[in-house]
Amino acid sequence: MKKIIYDQYGSVDVLHSVEVNKPVPGKEQILVKVKAVGINPLDWKIIMGEVKVVTGKKFPKSVGCDFSGTIESTGQDIQKFKIGDDVFGVVNPFKEGVLGEYILVTENEIAPKPADLSFEQAAAIPTAGQSALQMLIKNVSNLSGKEVLINGASAGVGMFAIQFAKSQGAIVTAVSSAKGHSLLKKWGSDYVIDYNKEKVTDLKQKFDVIIELSAKLSFGKAKKLMKANSTYISVTPSLWNFVHSFSNNLLSRKKYKILLMKSGTQSLSRLAHEVIKGMDVYISKTYPMADYKEAYKTVIKEGALGKVVFHVAS
Repeated sequence: MKKIIYDQYGSVDVLHSVEVNKPVPGKEQILVKVKAVGINPLDWKIIMGEVKVVTGKKFPKSVGCDFSGTIESTGQDIQKFKIGDDVFGVVNPFKEGVLGEYILVTENEIAPKPADLSFEQAAAIPTAGQSALQMLIKNVSNLSGKEVLINGASAGVGMFAIQFAKSQGAIVTAVSSAKGHSLLKKWGSDYVIDYNKEKVTDLKQKFDVIIELSAKLSFGKAKKLMKANSTYISVTPSLWNFVHSFSNNLLSRKKYKILLMKSGTQSLSRLAHEVIKGMDVYISKTYPMADYKEAYKTVIKEGALGKVVFHVAS
């Protein structure tokens, strides 16, 4: 089977394709024939060694965490799934990768893929969808009537966050470049801002919730945009951010939260149900697995509207 791996940290050019033996599931494992793989910014942050304190120095490593596919075989202790089931899910990106023709997973890493959901849609959901769901449900008790600012809103997490916030009755202001504005409006944003024409920090409006997805609006800069009782949510974990958020939250009503997404079958299934009901999953580009370098280089350079997905097999 083909698999995309790397033997050292570096640019996308360290990635290469190899032929390896198809894995055999242990008694609590499931072998999935991969159909599609979603691209996430965390993929290249790991490749480039930005989190090597977590990922370590053991090579080779593989890439990608979001996937969909069909179960080819199962271990003897598997009860919830069977051969032939279509599934989707996410693996721990710090320990393993999914960009290859087959992967081994456990029952708690996957959920059934509904027939009405394409493999590409399913592979676009896990990390971005669960991140958006958890940042809003866990960190904000009631969104009805709340004013929410989403900075860097035109990619995957923003796509889901806008739609979840609107479904809960929030008033959403979304920030992106002009090329993403039609999507921001499609997803339900009440107001859109072009960061090339207007500085977010110059806004006079105050917000109940600020979701920072661009890594450009720090908590320090965001504080003047926050109401007295409000929440700032970041998707950028670091030791400094954890220390800063902990010390801030002891004293201030302006809360600083850092998302650490936890995946599970229940939240994956909820997302699939929301998409079937009409939640938009916009896939701006699909690449064959063989174009892995081009795909990553393009997304890193140009960004992505919605999600970008690899098509691995039919």
